Amino acid sequence: MADKQEELSFTYFPENYRWSHGLLIGLNCAPWGGAEIGEVNRIGLRLKGCVGDDDAWFREWAREGRTVEDRGRALMAEGRTTSGAQYLQRASIYYHVGERFLQPKSREGNDAYMRGVACLRDAAKYIKRPKLEHVEIPYGDTSLPAIYVHAEPAKAGGKVPAVVFFDGLDVTKEIQYFKGVADLAARGIACLIVDGPGNGESIRFRNLYLRHDTEHYATPVYEYLAARPEVDPKRIGVMAISLGGYYAPRAAAFEPRYAACIAWGAQWDYQKIWKDRFDRLARADTPSLSVASQHIAWVLNASSQEDALKRLGPFKLDGVVQKIACPFLMLHGDGDEQIPLPEAQKCFDAVGAKNKTMKIFTREEGGYHHCQIDNQSICSAYMWDWLEEVLKPAA
Repeated sequence: MADKQEELSFTYFPENYRWSHGLLIGLNCAPWGGAEIGEVNRIGLRLKGCVGDDDAWFREWAREGRTVEDRGRALMAEGRTTSGAQYLQRASIYYHVGERFLQPKSREGNDAYMRGVACLRDAAKYIKRPKLEHVEIPYGDTSLPAIYVHAEPAKAGGKVPAVVFFDGLDVTKEIQYFKGVADLAARGIACLIVDGPGNGESIRFRNLYLRHDTEHYATPVYEYLAARPEVDPKRIGVMAISLGGYYAPRAAAFEPRYAACIAWGAQWDYQKIWKDRFDRLARADTPSLSVASQHIAWVLNASSQEDALKRLGPFKLDGVVQKIACPFLMLHGDGDEQIPLPEAQKCFDAVGAKNKTMKIFTREEGGYHHCQIDNQSICSAYMWDWLEEVLKPAA
């Protein structure tokens, strides 16, 4: 890594990786209407004196979320629905970025989280382009909450391609919408953003814990999309971010009907990653984490670190990615502090697809941190260009 004085990434809290990463998650939603730099800066300034206090983090993000939400709802009451929806979009993100560090989860945190869900749901009623549709994906005796982002009609021309977008360890479908999905829709590709088991609403309100066999839910999600009359079932891809670098390859390996796969951030042996993290924590050597360390036990329904490591045993991609046959794209940052680049290379080398691409973002170009948190725009443009090519109609 470069000397901290030479750090090119916007690092709001230089002394705290997790907080800087978290603030960037919020700030990087700005190009697509999910944040306003002035509002995020107000939050950051209020937090400068209490870095590392996760209760304060929640309080200040939720405070800004409520202020922005109230303004948006007042505008809607005046009939200014477009402006009101823009405010609600931002409030949604502020609530979710604020809640992500809370461990254990609390009633106050869950209430704020659901305000975030409701804000984007209510905003979606007035967002004209792209059209957002909140849907439920049948899954066993329950369902998975999702947002279906319609392809832009101007580029539809009959059946459209689509992409399933699963979360990571700690992201939500609301945050993921503001990672450039509107630009994907503008290319004529629909997107289904899903809170799978262990993520978002599914873990918080439906007791659906993280599981290693991603295909268990990736298959019903595929079948939901394939049944939509406007979607071409032969042109449905799957992608996921961060820990989703495990989910998406696993889904593509065991559900061969997926026509393309993107690992946005690589994984290889997730049990090994967490063993190293726990060992470092025991030595008071803080690893680079995107959430509190207790988060992993919570999503696994584990009783201890030892139990969490045991449950992480099957989260390995050796013997899995060799089965991938569809076009495959892996993206990774040269300076990723969470998942070392050699782990990404091991995974990519083992992928069985003949058509496979590895894009490593360098410090010089930007996007060199975890999941391109330091430059979201160049990453999403690269992914959407690739999808546009591999999901185009057969000649």
